[in-house]
Amino acid sequence: MSIFNLLSLLGGLALFLYGMNVMGDGLAKTAGSKLEQILEKLTSTPIKGVVLGAAVTAVIQSSSATTVMVVGFVNSGIMKLRQAVGIIMGANIGTTITSWILSLSGIESDNIWIKMLKPSSFSPILAVIGIIFLMFCKSSKKKDIGGILLGFAVLMFGMETMSDAVAPLADVPEFTNIFTMFENPFMGMLAGALLTAIIQSSSASVGILQALCSTGSVTFSAAIPIIMGQNIGTCVTALLSSIGAKKNAKRAAVVHLYFNIIGTILFMTAFYGINALIGFGFLDNATRAADIAIVHTLFNILATSVLLPFNKLLEKLAILTVRDKMPEENASDELGMLTRLDARFLEKPGFAVAQCADAIHNMAKLSRKALLLSLEMLEEYTPEKKEEVEHLENVIDCYEDELGTYMVKLSNKELSLLDSQTVAVGLHSIGDWERISDHAMNIAEIFDKMHTGKMRFSDKAMTELRVYTNALTDIITITTEAFFENDLNKAFRVEPLEEAIDYLNAVIKKHHIKRLQKGKCTIELGIALENLINNYERVADHCSNVAAVLLQLPYDTIDTHEYLGQIKEENNIEFQAMYQMYKGKYSL
Repeated sequence: MSIFNLLSLLGGLALFLYGMNVMGDGLAKTAGSKLEQILEKLTSTPIKGVVLGAAVTAVIQSSSATTVMVVGFVNSGIMKLRQAVGIIMGANIGTTITSWILSLSGIESDNIWIKMLKPSSFSPILAVIGIIFLMFCKSSKKKDIGGILLGFAVLMFGMETMSDAVAPLADVPEFTNIFTMFENPFMGMLAGALLTAIIQSSSASVGILQALCSTGSVTFSAAIPIIMGQNIGTCVTALLSSIGAKKNAKRAAVVHLYFNIIGTILFMTAFYGINALIGFGFLDNATRAADIAIVHTLFNILATSVLLPFNKLLEKLAILTVRDKMPEENASDELGMLTRLDARFLEKPGFAVAQCADAIHNMAKLSRKALLLSLEMLEEYTPEKKEEVEHLENVIDCYEDELGTYMVKLSNKELSLLDSQTVAVGLHSIGDWERISDHAMNIAEIFDKMHTGKMRFSDKAMTELRVYTNALTDIITITTEAFFENDLNKAFRVEPLEEAIDYLNAVIKKHHIKRLQKGKCTIELGIALENLINNYERVADHCSNVAAVLLQLPYDTIDTHEYLGQIKEENNIEFQAMYQMYKGKYSL
């Protein structure tokens, strides 16, 4: 084997790994958060877990990625440990689809239609389609599909290059001797485990083994232990991802390890035990790529079939391994959503985006709750309400910090257009939701000072504030509904109402000045009223910002000041009609 063959081998390996990575990322991005949401919700029984784990892994082409996601689910409390066991088993079955695709390279026939099934025949076609989609299509969905097709083509080209590079090794006795060494079950398993642990992909390591089969030097007696070791080596990724995680997340990673180790021990014991009794004649035969796929699949299906009935024992074994030294602290109900912002989800960001959206919605609900509680104090002040508003404001501060940091990391990932828009809305809106809670706290403190000082607004001022409070309640309700439902019709109603609130604010100030001039209002009450309505007005402004962000998304731009200026123009008949309606509804 010359230096040029070695360079071709390394280059083919690089292309193979790169193609697999591009294809897997493209598949995960195209699927978005749908597959992960299915994993989260439809795992009520172990059998369902196995089926779903296999399906998701077959789509994203990585059992490691599926298992890491499961570790993240368990760590964030989305999934229980017992639900994770079935998915982990299914992931091992799903990952075998890659070996079957790669085995198509061994097809030999003179029939043109059968020859077209060979990847070297159809992958150039996929590459052409892929590059056309990438270069000439504007749709992000089609670009993602183009990336998948190109990734597959690169993967298959790398596979062919590796096979061609190692072909001369068939005549090298030293190379054959290496695989003779791997016929020792322990050495073969160790080699397979180390290779897979280094590249952190059993699919990739199985592909490399399939490429080596083209030399004719890889016998069944060498291949079988290597495949067993590859299943153990793939556990490294999940174990690494569980470092620093909660106890149950570590247990999920340990379940993955135990499943593969116990499955390998049972398979190897049964296989070599039967071989000792009857002797398998095929062990010295050279393997083909399809043979590797068959062994890989049979092992994982048999291991799952045998161990699935004992899933609860696997769970108990993991609990015994990772013991509870002390109970873990549980997050408060309000902060519980933040535990779902797990760093493991960032590698396949579709689900991370969905978790961010849920957390932002919860933040908006808490902001609305804090504001409505503070507004209730106009009629009835209680210390408990003020304490609750203060507590909510502190919680919302935590939301802004955690979400902001997490979404900045997310924005640097490869996201679909829809996911990018979700992150953009989140980044632009969390500041407004946090400021709304700040103003709710300010309002609560004003009422607290008035209660302590035994101050009360005049009947006329109270009447005006009730109208203002109703308008503010209306705008926060419309804004949150538009935000939760992504309803652009409701979002459009926010700005006319905000303009009506600005007008109402000016009228109340004018009436307040007249009362001061007539001596019907004290300086202290005047300051309290001024501070109160200023906070009211600022809340409406932040509602307007949130609605503007939603309305601008279809135009793929976010500049709230310019947009709000445009829709307030005199020639916007719909806006003016809605403004006059709200102005009349909340007139004094």
